[in-house]
Amino acid sequence: MAITTYSELKTSIADFLNRDDLTTVVPTFISLAEAQINRDVRHWKMENRATATIDSQYTTRPSDWVETIRFHLTGSGTRSLDLLGAQTMADKRQGSEDIGGIPKYYRHSESQFEFYPTPNASFTAELLYYQKIPALSDSNTSNWLLEEFPDVYLYGSLTHSAPYLSEDERIAVWAQLYSAGVARVNQSSDDSVYSGSGLTMKIRGLG
Repeated sequence: MAITTYSELKTSIADFLNRDDLTTVVPTFISLAEAQINRDVRHWKMENRATATIDSQYTTRPSDWVETIRFHLTGSGTRSLDLLGAQTMADKRQGSEDIGGIPKYYRHSESQFEFYPTPNASFTAELLYYQKIPALSDSNTSNWLLEEFPDVYLYGSLTHSAPYLSEDERIAVWAQLYSAGVARVNQSSDDSVYSGSGLTMKIRGLG
């Protein structure tokens, strides 16, 4: 059976488990799998850009943010923002008595970004980040991962079904198949990103 929709995925999970009494909990298995997938998969199709006006110490992260790839100010040239830990950020604020200026650093603070120095004007920034894979539901019946790598969804969901069903002996099997699927997804992204013309080696003195 092909697995290209949310409904087909739920049916396949029930078939693999040979159970027809899990209608209400199969969606939970899928949701748990999606949370795990967003932690494990890094594919170029997850990349997204967002722009924001930075004019205070904090700004809210995009709701679908998973991981930052690059963060920089735009406008009069491009100025990269460097990531700091919480203690280093606090030390810098204390050392400069929290004087405002052009932001040079950022850190993750709950669901926000914190900047240092605190902006003394309005700055435009661009964030390149990995976004969450759109969650499946009755209204969002498919996404790129399900269409291209349905095994990741299937085995990820089955992995999370095992503890619920007290089938600990099957966890290792489902987890191994899931991990192999994730590795293929990530490798396919690397292959796509680095495909095309090869790297050029330039020998100094020969042009």
